[in-house]
Amino acid sequence: MSNLIRKILRAIRIWRTVINLAFFLWWDSCRWTYFTGFTKKKKEIRQKIRAQWLTQELLRLGSAFIKLGQLLSARPDVLPSWWIIELALLQDNVPPFDYKEAEAILKKELGKNFTEIISLDTKPLGVASLAQVHKARLVNDREVVFKIQRPGLEHLFRLDLEVMQQVALVAQTNPKWNKGRDWVAMAKECKRVLIRELDFGLEAQYAARFRQQFLEDPKIRIPQVVWELSTHRILCMDYMPGIKINDKEALKSNGINPIEIAEVGASSYLQQLVTFGFFHADPHPGNLAVGIDGTLIYYDFGMMGLVSDRLRQRFGSMVRAVAAKDSSALVRDLQEAGLIASGIDIGPVRRLVRVMLQETLTPPFNSNIIDKLSGDLYELAYGQPFRLPVELIFVMRAMSTFEGVGRSLDPSFNLFAIAKPYLIPLMTSNNSNPNDFINEIGRQVGEISSKAVGIPRRLDESLEKLEQGDLQLQIRMGESDRQLRRMIYAQQSMSQSILLGCLSVAAALLGSSNKPIYTFIPVFIASPIGISWLKLQLKMRRDARLDNIKERRK
Repeated sequence: MSNLIRKILRAIRIWRTVINLAFFLWWDSCRWTYFTGFTKKKKEIRQKIRAQWLTQELLRLGSAFIKLGQLLSARPDVLPSWWIIELALLQDNVPPFDYKEAEAILKKELGKNFTEIISLDTKPLGVASLAQVHKARLVNDREVVFKIQRPGLEHLFRLDLEVMQQVALVAQTNPKWNKGRDWVAMAKECKRVLIRELDFGLEAQYAARFRQQFLEDPKIRIPQVVWELSTHRILCMDYMPGIKINDKEALKSNGINPIEIAEVGASSYLQQLVTFGFFHADPHPGNLAVGIDGTLIYYDFGMMGLVSDRLRQRFGSMVRAVAAKDSSALVRDLQEAGLIASGIDIGPVRRLVRVMLQETLTPPFNSNIIDKLSGDLYELAYGQPFRLPVELIFVMRAMSTFEGVGRSLDPSFNLFAIAKPYLIPLMTSNNSNPNDFINEIGRQVGEISSKAVGIPRRLDESLEKLEQGDLQLQIRMGESDRQLRRMIYAQQSMSQSILLGCLSVAAALLGSSNKPIYTFIPVFIASPIGISWLKLQLKMRRDARLDNIKERRK
């Protein structure tokens, strides 16, 4: 019975947070809630406050929701940009569990292999929402670390995920919330990802694969997995101490050039994305360190990203479109990649992409070009039929991390210079074939030639239709319709305001007469008119908001 009560109380706690979140999103979207007048700056300030609130709520809800927040930070189509930026900074901040519990878990999971351990530090090296890490020494004098999963975590995860599924079902029934979004599918995907992250055996495989990629690179080090001492709840790896990548003073005191480290990190991420298609998806400074020999060390392989060969092959045409600032070609590539929903008017999306390419990728490049590009993408994705692959968002976030490190250490740090050796092959090849670039040029020349040859015929046909009176001119009347609707609303609002004023005067006169009881007559008549007037004001505000949004995007 007590277990059932705990489940109910837990569900109530989660639903309260969800309802508050839905209310804040609605409230912030209404211009009339900005009592001193709406401005973009005021909206940003309010969003920052809301995002900080959500981050704290997720931390209080515990492990599953901390991980959920990290996943939501890769969904700019679900939350506004400032919420995404704040959630991207979400880090575990939980107390450690007792050493005796950690030792008991090790004994239970390792069985007779526990005797391989001759010493185990009582104080953990690191603490996270899923596990904590203890340093140990084995009988062969090998120094290792044990990543030990929190006790009872899987049961709590499954309970929280069950409530998440219920929330998704409710959200999916609302026609306003489910427009362009499949909440049930998102909840299932979150459940799949989070349950997989509880399997440390899978993380061990990720770590081994990631280490294999950089075996020949002397500048990158990845701890080796100790397989005989690893299970689905225990991960044992070599102990590799290092200096935090963002500790500039410590790096300098050890004779390490921080600028070179930033370049090595950025280069390694480009290599992961372009060459291997398998990358580290959680690159905050706690998971990156620098050895005393100047090598870059990666930790924690619970969140890894995989870019399919098919998507990697599309990078070539996408990079060429970006380099040429060809928004139409880029939008077409994005559609073919499934990043833009089908059956929609792509005109607004194309205009946004054109502005983004013009502002962000025009020399001289900003020092924080990745941050600027990420912000543009987040603004583009939210409220639009535009989706971004989770993998690409994590990669951009990782590149932004290294860009920030490089920028803080060297004002002349240029990420494009580092990326150039990796982007040039993409621009000249889609399938690792040097002739593809020439073939692409030939194809485009052929298209231009065929269109040029057809121009006289099309002109002749158009002139013939014009002479016969068969030429039809199609005009989009959207702007005219909006102006007409605005005039009608203004006229109705003025009429209702005058009528309400007259009724108010009548009510005041009747109230001061010998028979004040008749005051209810003008009040009764004014009630539906007042409600209609309020609805009209909301419509006018909504139209003004849409017009302002369209003006800003031009």
